[in-house]
Amino acid sequence: MSGFIGKERHAVDEKGRLMIPVRFRRKLGVEKVSAASGNTDCLYIMKAPDRSLELYEPCIWDEMRKTISSLSDFNPEERLLKTLMYESLETVELDRQGRIALSREFLDHAGITRDVVIIGADTKMIIWDPSRLSAVLQENTERFSVLAGRYF
Repeated sequence: MSGFIGKERHAVDEKGRLMIPVRFRRKLGVEKVSAASGNTDCLYIMKAPDRSLELYEPCIWDEMRKTISSLSDFNPEERLLKTLMYESLETVELDRQGRIALSREFLDHAGITRDVVIIGADTKMIIWDPSRLSAVLQENTERFSVLAGRYF
């Protein structure tokens, strides 16, 4: 499913709400949600170690959840990974206008004050502060060909 591809610039409003781009909402099936039924779409958002935020659909997160759940609570490394993953995770609801509310903790983690770049990365959306993304890209420009050669 999914197939999020592309990059969009948006802004977080004064209440911490972020509009999900229409082309990504279409992949979520947002237009199919009945306003009369009161249904809301729940998405999973995670603080990534690189200081970005990752946004997942429930069907994608469910596969990740199964993998995490299979980790042993009696193995210290696996238990730590579970703790680190779930400490970094929240659910957010997509409202009727196609927005999600980002908590102060998540905004601070990503260094987001207003503008964001949303990158479609197939099975997830990655949300960046534009200056942080620019710095990561500049710092790693030369690594692209090495990494591509290693994995493709």
